[in-house]
Amino acid sequence: MITLIIEDEKPAARLLQRKLEKLDVTVETMLHSVEESVQWFENNPHPDLIFLDIQLSDGLSFEIFEKIDIKSAIIFTTAYDEYALKAFKLNSIDYLLKPIDEDDLETAVSKYKTRIPKTAETSNLQLDFEQIRQMLSNPFEKEYKKRFTVKIGQHLKVITTEEIECFFSENKGTYIHTYDNRDYLIDSTLEILEQELDKKDFFRVSRKFIVPLKAIKEIQVYTNSRLKVILPTYKEDEVIVSREKVQDFKTWLG
Repeated sequence: MITLIIEDEKPAARLLQRKLEKLDVTVETMLHSVEESVQWFENNPHPDLIFLDIQLSDGLSFEIFEKIDIKSAIIFTTAYDEYALKAFKLNSIDYLLKPIDEDDLETAVSKYKTRIPKTAETSNLQLDFEQIRQMLSNPFEKEYKKRFTVKIGQHLKVITTEEIECFFSENKGTYIHTYDNRDYLIDSTLEILEQELDKKDFFRVSRKFIVPLKAIKEIQVYTNSRLKVILPTYKEDEVIVSREKVQDFKTWLG
């Protein structure tokens, strides 16, 4: 089985690759944008199975199908909410909701394997990508998280995203750091936060930090082709943009 991953973020693609390898599924290629994918499909045999992210760095992945007649089976990976997922159910498409659960991944792969004889000609699926596009752009599309509730002693405190200078992980815990130079432990992970926060406003610069655009005070050139982000009050550790994220970070900055 020849498998291809088309995923916006390279770390997420590598994580999915590792999970698939546990299921004895070998990933031959990983792509990260509409443009890169179109070029690849024009010059290579189409794979048996594609794991396809919906939102890529340069547009919706459906744009690939507008330019290329794909002959592969598809399992979508998506962070969209249940309403949007109705589109996939209507079109008989397998999907995995991010963050991807390993049991769900195993089920999806097993479902694909049982359908291999039927998917030799995937055009039989009659996928209506325009219908999916319309449902994903409807007014009820996913609402991103705007506030967090934290426990302080016997009290609860609500913190809005406007108050947050960064999210960081430390000693297996995840914290909010606010502009008034305080840290609050939250019941979440940076992986989950990546899906809950608006990517226009927040960027995961490394395994340890997610920063909002408006909190960036300064950006400095750092060693090994990396960048250093200066925040208004957070001084406990250096906020470094990892080398593999530098280009995406620059694109995000605009």
